[in-house]
This record gives sequence, C-alpha cells and structure tokens, in this order.
Amino acid sequence: MSDPFDVRPDARPTDAQLAAIDAAVDAGRDARTELLRELVRFASTLGREHAVQARVADAFAAAGLAVETIPLDYADLATRPGFSPVDWPEDGREVVVGRHVVNEAAGRSLLLNAHVDVVPTGPEHLWRHPPFGAVVEDGRMYGRGAGDMKAGLAAMLHAVTALHDAGLEPASTVVLQSVVEEECTGNGALAAVLAGDVCDAAIIPEPFDRTILTAQLGVLWARVTVEGRPTHVLEATAGVDAIRLAGEIAESFRDLEARMNAPEERPAAYADAPHPINVNVGRIEGGEWTSSVPASCTFDVRFGFFPGTSVADMKARVEAHLARFVEAHPVLKDAPPRLTYVGFQAEPYEPPADHPAWRGLAEVHAAFAGAPPATLASTATTDARILGLVGGTPTTCYGPTAGSIHGVDEWVDLDSVHEVTRTLAHFLARWTGVRPRGGA
Repeated sequence: MSDPFDVRPDARPTDAQLAAIDAAVDAGRDARTELLRELVRFASTLGREHAVQARVADAFAAAGLAVETIPLDYADLATRPGFSPVDWPEDGREVVVGRHVVNEAAGRSLLLNAHVDVVPTGPEHLWRHPPFGAVVEDGRMYGRGAGDMKAGLAAMLHAVTALHDAGLEPASTVVLQSVVEEECTGNGALAAVLAGDVCDAAIIPEPFDRTILTAQLGVLWARVTVEGRPTHVLEATAGVDAIRLAGEIAESFRDLEARMNAPEERPAAYADAPHPINVNVGRIEGGEWTSSVPASCTFDVRFGFFPGTSVADMKARVEAHLARFVEAHPVLKDAPPRLTYVGFQAEPYEPPADHPAWRGLAEVHAAFAGAPPATLASTATTDARILGLVGGTPTTCYGPTAGSIHGVDEWVDLDSVHEVTRTLAHFLARWTGVRPRGGA
C-alpha cells in the first residue's frame, strides 16, 4: 500500500525531529492539564460561550497562530446548506479560528476542530465533585465538558505547540477551529466553514477512545405541541388532559424506534450495534395549574437515523408516523398536535473510505499503541458532517477516552489526552511536513 504521507523529501521529519516533538509533548503535559482545567472551569452552556472563546483565542495566539473571531450571523447562516433552526437569543456567539498559512506547501494541509459548548449539568447535588470544578482524581479530570470535548481542544492545540517547542513548524497550512453550538445545531462549525478554509483532511478529537470514525448517524430534533381542554379537577372527565395525550404520542415513537432498529433497516456499519437508533424525549413542559386539567403540553424529542436517510426523509417518516397515530386516536384526530423543528437537522455522514489521512493516522497510532486503532460507527452526530458535507474537507474523529458524557460525573482520562496529543503531533509533522520555526 502506498505511503499516506505525500511530503516533499526536504520537509519529511527526521527521527531526531520526531524525538524532539515527542520530548516536547512530554514536557508540556502539566501545562496541557492546566489549560484543560481552565477550560473546564468555564461553564460554557448555550449562550455562555464568550468567555471561554476569549481564552481560546489567547491560547491560539500564544501558539503563534493568526487568530480570527467570527460572529454567528444567523440571517446569513439560515440561507446555507447545513443550517439548523434555533429559538434562542442569537446575539453574542462566535467561533475562533487560528491559522498557520504556508504559501508553498511541502505536504498536505490539515484542519483541527473542537467545540467548547457543553450541555447542562443536571442536578448538581448528584455530582461527586462540582460540575465545573475540574477536579483531578486517580488520573481522571472530572467536570462537564472535560471529555466532551475540551480535552480534545487542549490536545489539538498542544500538538501544534509541540512542534513549536521542538523548534519546528508545519510546512503546510494548518487551521484550528474552536466552535459553538455543536451540541444542538452545528451552526458554529457552519460559520467556521463559511470563512473559507478547505483542507486536505480534518480531525475532530471527540472523546471516542482513540478510535477512528467511519460513520455517524443523522440527528433530527422535533417539537410536539398538544392542546387539550382545561377544566377543574372536580369534573376532570369533562376535560382533555394534554399531558396525558403528549405521553401517548411520545410512547408511540417507541414503535418507530423499534422499526428503525430492525435488522433489515440497518446499513452494514451498524449491523452488530446493540441499539443504534434511539428516540429520546429530552424535555417536556405542560399544564397551567395544579388543580386544573392541563390545557397544553409541549415536548422535545430527538431522533437518530442511519446513513442513506436524509433529513428530509426522516422528517417525512416522523410526520407519516404521527399522522397515522393521530388518525387512529379517538381524541387527537379532532385536535391534531402541532409538529415543528428546532435544533438539529443533521445529515448522516460517512468519511471517505481508505482516505490517506486515516491510513496515516492509524499508522501513527499503531506505532505508539502496538496495534491498529479500532474504528467507530457512531450512534451520535458530530461536526464532521458540516466540515465534510458542506465544507468539502474529508473529516474523521480521533480523541481521548472519557466517560459519563452528558451524564453525572463526566470525566476524561488524562493519560489518553497525553497519548492523543502525541499521536496528533506526530501525524501533523508527517502529514504537513516540517520546517524550522519562523520559516518563510
């Protein structure tokens, strides 16, 4: 099989240069952990990302990158492929891009992308440590966003820094992106893509246990609103309970989930996955008064769907399922629920098979791990779809080991962060080539 690293001979890293990069990765471990600690301590939930992005911009600049801060212009984004609709305040969100641009490349260009937005913590009293405390215990850092995915951001930045600390720099263009809204729309990655950076390959260091992504599901967020008829509870049978009706609709989606998980529906990549398609009711709001039959109820539901199905296809399937259920229902057929879409309208994505970047990444991983990396057909979505489908940059994911993602006591394994940094640094050097720092 051909060498995946197409680099001009004079820019190929020597054994001595790779050893210097390795030493720099080791020497930077404490600084990397401290940067991660800083990032985790920003409670960067939706709408609160500005402060952490300012810190990232400073870190990118300190690494010698030319920094651009790009606000999310929703009016423009809404006209673009890949946009997902929002119903939250649109002001103040921005993405940060750091660039090392080379006019005459000696190798191939690389894009590294991470997101700083995190999901809510849930009840804080359930956590062993404060959710944004960044406590280190037994080789793990605990905190919301520690794994998903601020550790990946620290690793990709320190991969670039390791070259600099070894007296080197990439001999081809390298772009780093720190984005928002990964957890709900992908609009941050879309704004970054519209800045015009197209590279030969991209890696997102999502916390996938050092596996290489080969496929990911599509994700659709939908909102169902049910109208009932309020009455006093003393005559409850005369009313129509919107919360109960909403529950019946939500339960009916389990039938759709079961059909989509059937063996005949699955692409080969997901044939052996235990339960790849999940329908999740993640939020519900309803009722007006404790002693009144509830007049309205709204719930938000997340649908996963396989490659080979588009967002438009999935919408049609959800709408057809709901229409059948409503038509057969003795109450809902006379007062149909309202279905709208807010948040993810994420297409499935499969990175190009046998791309030289993935072969090169696997080669570097194997050199350190002693065995080739596993591959992953993810049952979630990532911004890889935006970079690949909209931005035209073939993209995979490769990142550290983490646990309790979106749950209580989220953690990341710090040894895995170190190894991902090492792998990315060596891959970067061999993919882009190297030259003395400060070269023209």
